[in-house]
Amino acid sequence: MNSYLGRKTIDIVARSACLAALLVAIVPLAGVLFYLGAKGISGLSWGLFTELPKPVGEPGGGFANAIVGTVILVAIACSVSLPVGVFAGVYLAEFGGNRFAKAVRFSADVLSGVPSIAVGVFAYTIFVLSMRRFSALAGGFALSIIMLPTITRTTEELIKLVPDSLREAGLALGIPKWRVIISVVLRTGAPGITTGIMLAVARAAGETAPLLFTALNNRYWSLDPIKPIASLPVQIYTYAISPFDDWHRQAWAAALVLVAMVLVLNILARLITYQRGGER
Repeated sequence: MNSYLGRKTIDIVARSACLAALLVAIVPLAGVLFYLGAKGISGLSWGLFTELPKPVGEPGGGFANAIVGTVILVAIACSVSLPVGVFAGVYLAEFGGNRFAKAVRFSADVLSGVPSIAVGVFAYTIFVLSMRRFSALAGGFALSIIMLPTITRTTEELIKLVPDSLREAGLALGIPKWRVIISVVLRTGAPGITTGIMLAVARAAGETAPLLFTALNNRYWSLDPIKPIASLPVQIYTYAISPFDDWHRQAWAAALVLVAMVLVLNILARLITYQRGGER
């Protein structure tokens, strides 16, 4: 009886500690989102999504070019980091027992902790100095470096969770190993890998420092990848440090829009992943 009561007490204490840890994690997040929503929703208007920024000191305007620019920068970053990161993760999970794989794994862990401003300086040296201009390509390259370690390590860990019995069943049917990895392993781990990709996208979409060194900014429409381009993080930073109340209002609204864009991307990715899983 005493043994049962002891186990029951330990169970209650452990559950309470987990609940407390959950609240510690959720409460600050909910507070940030609530405060951002309260500040940003009052500044939302149709003009913010359709107009260009007004000249300094003139009220009104919007950040339509910054929304499009952010989408372009993230698309460029994804076109580089997604294939490289996923294939690197597959290699580490399936063939990662050698020294080269350990070096790649260690490099990914170190790269994930490198300050984003250092990544911006590196991209500035590689692209901006060689091209002699700021550009969307330089900004997308910087964001791809930030996304790469998250995608690589997430893909590796999720593939390791796929049961070996699924691999063995595919190989037993005479299916080549590369086909088993693509058709069985990757499809099984797709929901988790997609979550890791969305986390990487969310981090990259909110980065400001690398873009100040690479994409810079543009107050006008620009879809040319070899020219400076506007982005929401840089516009939020510029407006937030300005002395104008109207720009402060737009900065809060832009921050809310940026969070909403990341949320929509996460929801769409989950829906597509689960729909494909259901078809399978």
